[in-house]
Amino acid sequence: MITYMLLAFLVVIAFAVIHLRDLVAIIMLAGLYSLVTAIIFVVMDAVDVAFTEAAVGAGISTVLMLATLSLTGRLRREPRRPRALIPIIVVILTGVTLIYGTFDMPHYGDPDAPVQQHVAPRYINDSPNEVGVPNMVTSVLASYRGFDTLGEVAVIFTAGIAVMVLLMNRRRRSPDEDKEQS
Repeated sequence: MITYMLLAFLVVIAFAVIHLRDLVAIIMLAGLYSLVTAIIFVVMDAVDVAFTEAAVGAGISTVLMLATLSLTGRLRREPRRPRALIPIIVVILTGVTLIYGTFDMPHYGDPDAPVQQHVAPRYINDSPNEVGVPNMVTSVLASYRGFDTLGEVAVIFTAGIAVMVLLMNRRRRSPDEDKEQS
């Protein structure tokens, strides 16, 4: 029941983000959206994912967006253009298709689900001997999914370098160039 309430709250936050014009409020609501998502992960017993969502989604992303907003000086959205009907239809059809795809999935926490019958027992029984790490989550992330974790680190590192390059490029421009581009 609480999961449905939290999901409904996410929908309310999303609609508020769509309709607000104040960019600071939008950024704060985006951080709140990530925080509520982290709470949903905690309710679903995925605490490690919740920590990551709270740290990156609600923490770092919010700080970076607020810093970007302070550097650009824009506090309001541009006036809205008329909405096109085709993108809205595509989004609705995609959402309906994704929801339809979940009807065939096993229920959350179902002990007879394939993942509980094949994958989880192997990790539980074999990971201490294969990897030598007593913590199962650490052994899965660091060993079985090591290349995936390495890829995620590479993406975060590349994004950080790109942000630094953009910020350094902004500092090098003179105030006259900024006025010409406005």
